[in-house]
Amino acid sequence: MDAIEAIKTRCSAREFKDEAIEKALIEKIVDCGRLAPTARKEEPWEFVVVTDKKLLAAMADATDHGKFIKGSACAIAVFCRDTKYYLEDGSAATENILVAAASLGIGSCWVAGDKKLYCGRIAELLGAPAVSKLVSIIALGYPAKRPVPLEKRALKDVLHWEKY
Repeated sequence: MDAIEAIKTRCSAREFKDEAIEKALIEKIVDCGRLAPTARKEEPWEFVVVTDKKLLAAMADATDHGKFIKGSACAIAVFCRDTKYYLEDGSAATENILVAAASLGIGSCWVAGDKKLYCGRIAELLGAPAVSKLVSIIALGYPAKRPVPLEKRALKDVLHWEKY
């Protein structure tokens, strides 16, 4: 699937088949995160892939809206060093991961990080340095059912030429 089709068709999946994702595919997906744009070429990100079911369950239990993480094949935690643009850089990496997963037929869902009360607990569970910023947790897996994309605002309603 090409990038534009992946962007236009991807949507969040929260129910997954009990099927592992090949390590090579996970590495390919994370590599796309690594290649995201970065302010000042700081590349502040670190990616922690979790496949252990007990650890996935502990992560899910720590979150407020990510309980489905426990049913995923894996989760990728995106941490960043505390740089001026860590949130922008980490979000760009997260989006690249979501699009890469979609292009490979793998479902995903972005669970919020930064500013959430559970960030410290996730960092502790994953052994991340205390100074790391959790930008996102991305649940990955083969969708149990095809998620239906939500209706988006029409291009004509959001596109402005020359002035707002």
